[in-house]
Amino acid sequence: MRIHIGGDHAAYELHQSLITHLRDGGHEVVDHGPFGYDAQDDYPVFVLRAAEAVAADPGSLGVVLGGSGNGEQIAANKVTGIRAALAYNVELASLAREHNNAQVVSIGARFTPDDVAKEIVDTFVATNFTDEARHSRRLGMVSAYEDTGDLPALPDSDAR
Repeated sequence: MRIHIGGDHAAYELHQSLITHLRDGGHEVVDHGPFGYDAQDDYPVFVLRAAEAVAADPGSLGVVLGGSGNGEQIAANKVTGIRAALAYNVELASLAREHNNAQVVSIGARFTPDDVAKEIVDTFVATNFTDEARHSRRLGMVSAYEDTGDLPALPDSDAR
């Protein structure tokens, strides 16, 4: 599987570790940076490139990394068509794929030990979207909102 990865200085060591781990697992890893440690770098520079690459590369997945993972998730979610999820354990990584068909996982290096981050990424990559009707319906509502800006209709029982 092709996996796009990007992060910032706060996750530089984890970034390098995950690249090696994923390549050792047989994946094609595309590194969007940073390419060296710079305490002043800015995550959007690298994260947006990784997320755009996932959006342009159907079937690929992405990993974005930072200190907390929050900003990186927010940035990745600004890329049209991308669903990025913050995961700090294996269960969240699995649910992000199964229920939300997330293509990008965000991990906070300051809060996630290296071994747990590897488990999160392995789970994210190995898990498929369930495509259950309720999940597909919800994703359809979000996609429609992105396209038109129109809110989903309220259920008849909640109409006001």
